[in-house]
Amino acid sequence: MKALLAEYTVSHDPSLAPEGAAMLAVLSQSFARCGYEVVSPGAGDFGDEIARLAPSCDVGLVIAPDHLLSRYTMILEQHTHNIGCGSMSAAVCANKVHTAKILRSYGIPVPDEMNVGRRVVKPVNGCGAAGVRLTEGPAGPNEFGQRYIDGEHLSVSLVGSRVVGDACLYFSGAPPLVLALNRQSVNVGDDGAFHYFGGETPVGHPRGAEILTLAKKTVEVLGCQGYCGVDVVLADRAYVVDVNARITTSLVGIAACMKEEIAEILVAASKGVPPAQVHLYGRVKFDRAGKVTGE
Repeated sequence: MKALLAEYTVSHDPSLAPEGAAMLAVLSQSFARCGYEVVSPGAGDFGDEIARLAPSCDVGLVIAPDHLLSRYTMILEQHTHNIGCGSMSAAVCANKVHTAKILRSYGIPVPDEMNVGRRVVKPVNGCGAAGVRLTEGPAGPNEFGQRYIDGEHLSVSLVGSRVVGDACLYFSGAPPLVLALNRQSVNVGDDGAFHYFGGETPVGHPRGAEILTLAKKTVEVLGCQGYCGVDVVLADRAYVVDVNARITTSLVGIAACMKEEIAEILVAASKGVPPAQVHLYGRVKFDRAGKVTGE
């Protein structure tokens, strides 16, 4: 069996390459342990490399910044079995304004939009904390403002399920599989810029049931399959502040604690037969570069 793991940043975005390399290493090792030969694109045109390698692979997964994910996933889907989020859902989640409107329409708490005053300004098509800032200044082109929620920064890592038919995708009916609740290390600098430093996983929380229920509903509403992360700020209620329809840095910590292989989970979920649960042992901290330390 052969798996294509197409990670964009290692060859094409030095600023995000350490995170990308860490995620790619964890996935590659897991697929190798499960008996797969792992191949990855070279330094050429990323889309062309996917189209070249994917036809000879049994499964494939794209790992890329949100605004690029849909484009390259669509190429992958034309040539092999995608075990990540579908290109259409990835496109929806890449637009933060559109995502918030959809979630709000389903009664999922998200920060209110704000155009003036002290608020969080972020790119409409941003990735992670890049460009996110607390400010009273104007939003720039392709940016928008949201009410600042002062609370606890958490995330939920999940895997959505699907099965593949002859002509289209059919949801299996299996609920999203929760991998872990994670605490995020996020602060706001003197200049108002948000900075993400990593986090710890798994964490217990007295309001865990509320957070996990919200995250699972979010994934179901947006139609996300494969690995995804739901970022939450917990205050008077749990607010969804971002949805990543892709592998996130939390995977490096989760994989260090999880008995199951992430490769097997992703492949099984892509066929509509995910495990009922996963088993995590201990707790670890992880940084942006993928360094994991146990507690």
